[in-house]
Amino acid sequence: MRNVILITTGGTIEKTYDEFSGELANRQSIVRRMLSELRLEDTHVEPLDVMSKDSLEMTDDDRARIVEAVRSQGAVEESAATGIVVLHGTDRLAATGERLLAEIPSPRIPIVLTGAMRPFEMKHSDALQNLTEALFATGLLPPGIYCVAHGRALRFPGVCKDLERGTFVQKS
Repeated sequence: MRNVILITTGGTIEKTYDEFSGELANRQSIVRRMLSELRLEDTHVEPLDVMSKDSLEMTDDDRARIVEAVRSQGAVEESAATGIVVLHGTDRLAATGERLLAEIPSPRIPIVLTGAMRPFEMKHSDALQNLTEALFATGLLPPGIYCVAHGRALRFPGVCKDLERGTFVQKS
């Protein structure tokens, strides 16, 4: 049985529509609703809500909270976790990945960051695909820090968002 910790931080992947204000915003994690749509054999997913914030509003203190959450869930010391997935806004995902790499350079398990270009609640969203791929990747990738989205796993350092293509790429 794989045991994956799913750390939620907000971002587009978890934005919901408010019919009264007409805006998309991070209010609370919707990851449990997303997980209810997946069939996960031999995989236990334990959500951990750290924050619910657009990554454009994230501060260095927020990134420190994410690093501490990852560290405390078994990235360094022995625990039942076999992988960690961090749901994150795509605009600043790379900055958080680089911070994780700087502070946890040799994790004992795969740490996977993912997000979505379109919220889970919208048509043609990539949210469920990217979440599924990230969870699956924790069982395949060796220990390290990765961005998994749109059918690819990119290892930090050097991951960046390509606005023109609407995905992540590896800087050369």
